[in-house]
Amino acid sequence: MSATLLFSLVIAYFLVLLAVAWVTSRNSNNDSFFIGNRNSNWMLVAFGMIGTSLSGVTFVSVPGTVGGSGFAYMQVVIGYFIGYFIVAFILLPLYYRLHLTSIYHYLEQRFGIVAYKTGALFFIISRTLGATARLYLVINVLQLFILDNLHVPFWVTTFVILLMILLYTFEGGVKTIVFTDTLQTTFMLLGLVVCIVYITRSLGFSFGETMSALNAKGYTRIFNPDVNSGGFWLKQILGGAFITVGMTGLDQEMMQKNISVKNLGDSQKNMVSFSIVLVLVNFLFLLLGGLLYLFAESKQIGIKGDDLFPTVALSYLPPVISFVFIIGLISALFPSADGALTALTSSFCIDLLGLKKRDDLDEKGKTKTRRSVHLTFTVVFFLCVMIFKWIDNKSIIDIILKIAGYTYGPLLGLFAFGIFSKRPVKQGYAVLIVCLAAPVICYILSDNAARWFNGFQIGIELLILNALITIAGLWMISKKSELG
Repeated sequence: MSATLLFSLVIAYFLVLLAVAWVTSRNSNNDSFFIGNRNSNWMLVAFGMIGTSLSGVTFVSVPGTVGGSGFAYMQVVIGYFIGYFIVAFILLPLYYRLHLTSIYHYLEQRFGIVAYKTGALFFIISRTLGATARLYLVINVLQLFILDNLHVPFWVTTFVILLMILLYTFEGGVKTIVFTDTLQTTFMLLGLVVCIVYITRSLGFSFGETMSALNAKGYTRIFNPDVNSGGFWLKQILGGAFITVGMTGLDQEMMQKNISVKNLGDSQKNMVSFSIVLVLVNFLFLLLGGLLYLFAESKQIGIKGDDLFPTVALSYLPPVISFVFIIGLISALFPSADGALTALTSSFCIDLLGLKKRDDLDEKGKTKTRRSVHLTFTVVFFLCVMIFKWIDNKSIIDIILKIAGYTYGPLLGLFAFGIFSKRPVKQGYAVLIVCLAAPVICYILSDNAARWFNGFQIGIELLILNALITIAGLWMISKKSELG
């Protein structure tokens, strides 16, 4: 399939999204943008969140990891599954009881204005870096396999894609995203299943024969028993659980969709059903990865990692499968970027600018401010993607997990200390200092762990360590509650 035809299909796909956005954003207001008027259907939210959680990183990077570590990523997925239940039955009841629009308002009620602003700031930094890292990975694939052939510069590709996302999120926000994410998740899963079925048939395998072939190659191994390794099974499961708590339960983007659901019960149904489906979908991505390596070996393709899936799909499979791959890839791209852009706009407007409490602005003035912030974050996204292109690091999934460890750790520490302790903290900038110090201490420990602790490596559990250091710091600046 020619690059021109593939690019035309991408444009057609975007026009469909724009049509959905036009229909869903009619009669929208700021509440529609921020929380979907608290009228979202829980089943649509649950299904759409699959696309948001997986993103282009899962679509491209997770299959590529099978060649080096087999199905070890399932250790993290088991942790994710545990973490979603923590979010559903500890955090969601808190958010609904307090009727929050921004989840970071809890920190203001518990610790004061500085903690509130600090929590929002850490979210903004983390989500900006994480979302643009994911965005870069997918744009780079489109660039290498389609747009380079059309002599389109990388910066133009990035600009056009971000303009697309800006256009269909500009008015409707969460109200629109609930529907577009559902559409995009459908196409992403369709792309995954079609590729699995086609490659399995081209290899002449049944499901049982596929698993036997993968097992013979050592690809189906899951649990890593090496305690010193960063991939040790207990580290991965615990790390996965707390990454879910941090990157979902304490993330305005993910919770913005959940608290847009009518009531707590439906929101919990959303989270539980979503967690079950996500385990299955991640297994399918790993199965696809194993199939890709078997296919590459049969065709003597010497490519591994993030480049394997795009190379096989676009260079060795029939044109119709190439088309399905591209649609699946961009369907994985948009949900992670559009939700992040909307959530960052919401958090900046509500948490840092205090837009909902501003009496000096009428609804029209607030809308103008919100649009300006939305546009500004689009520019920030563009600049960050260009920086990732300049760095040109292939291990994007590792970068994202490290960013999460350093930036969501203080958030996890703040919420955990607030929920499980009644101790008040000192007012002023003490909380900010603790939250800035914790990642620095973590970096020093992580950089020197192997030398200081007899070869022990800090892996995905970095987030837990960061949170514990934050909790220790908060304890030091707190005092015993007068209530007990």
